[in-house]
Amino acid sequence: MKKYLAEAIGTCTLVVLGCGTAMLVGCDAVMGGGYILTALAFGLSIVAMAYCIGNISGCHINPAVTLGVFLSGRMEKKDVAGYVVAQCVGALVGSALLALIFKLGHVEDMTGAFGCNSLAGVSGNAFAALLVEIVLTFIFVLCILGVTSPKANHGSFGGLVIGLTLTGVHILGIGLTGTSVNPARSIGPAIVAAIAGNVGPLVCLWVFVVGPLVGAGLAAACYKALES
Repeated sequence: MKKYLAEAIGTCTLVVLGCGTAMLVGCDAVMGGGYILTALAFGLSIVAMAYCIGNISGCHINPAVTLGVFLSGRMEKKDVAGYVVAQCVGALVGSALLALIFKLGHVEDMTGAFGCNSLAGVSGNAFAALLVEIVLTFIFVLCILGVTSPKANHGSFGGLVIGLTLTGVHILGIGLTGTSVNPARSIGPAIVAAIAGNVGPLVCLWVFVVGPLVGAGLAAACYKALES
């Protein structure tokens, strides 16, 4: 249970800091400042949690990462469901906290939907968004599998490398899909947005669940082939 609790706390932290920053500063393609701040918020969240709960649960805080790790034979099947449920619960709690903070403080949500992912950057084309999420998740999970490989020798820098990689994929992906690469990070905000009356993010939510999971599966297969 400690592993699951750690995953819930980690995912909650990721959503609060990452989506919260996006809500506060927006992600204006012309100005660009919001891109960098949001990308850094997500990346630094991973760095912080990697060194905080990495020794407890491995700091997946992402169902796609859990899938990639499982397919690589690095975790037991019995833990997969617990990890995924904990991550989704953590994301939901994080999104609810943001809704409460922004409502009580009368703060404008610059994203318009709790930092939800969308198809706006790809002109509503679900296939394009799906491809973006597959490619970005592939890169992210491939990095994680390499850094955490028993054959790797990165010392204590693994969490930093993973966090910087997440920052990098966000810099590209924010303007296209808002960057998910994490089904839980998409599910939590979409549900809270729907409760608040905006059901739009739920319509395209499947893209941000399927895309990352496919990307993670491909990354696991690719790394296993490279490492063998």
